[in-house]
Amino acid sequence: MEKIIQYLLYSDLGLQINNVAVLIFRFLLMLELFRVHGMKKFRIQNGQKEHVPNPLHLPEKLNALVATFSDTIVPVLVAIGFGTRLFLLPSIGVTAIGYFVVHRRDDIEVRDVPYMYTLAMLFLLVLGAGTYSADAYLYNTYFNF
Repeated sequence: MEKIIQYLLYSDLGLQINNVAVLIFRFLLMLELFRVHGMKKFRIQNGQKEHVPNPLHLPEKLNALVATFSDTIVPVLVAIGFGTRLFLLPSIGVTAIGYFVVHRRDDIEVRDVPYMYTLAMLFLLVLGAGTYSADAYLYNTYFNF
């Protein structure tokens, strides 16, 4: 259990500049995800909310819930570095499905967006949030074994 908590919360990237770079990268990436994709979930255009593709044929409410959670709540949590590795998983799933399923027959210009989001979030999943994050604070305060 200790190893799991350490993997989820601890990620010191060595030099201070590396931790600052990951903080800035994490914040800007999540800001863009929320601004471009998350805000669409709240807007009504032509009298209708955004249509969320459902390529896995999940129940509509579950599909909408996962997409909304991944584009609105996850960016806020990851931007502050809270549960970064855990909360990135649904967003990686949504963007990877967008790339491999929803946009598989589209031009590369259209496929580029979910591809880049997936790569960027996989990068953060591997690195973690760094020392400037809620994860680091929680680990150092409550779980530093």
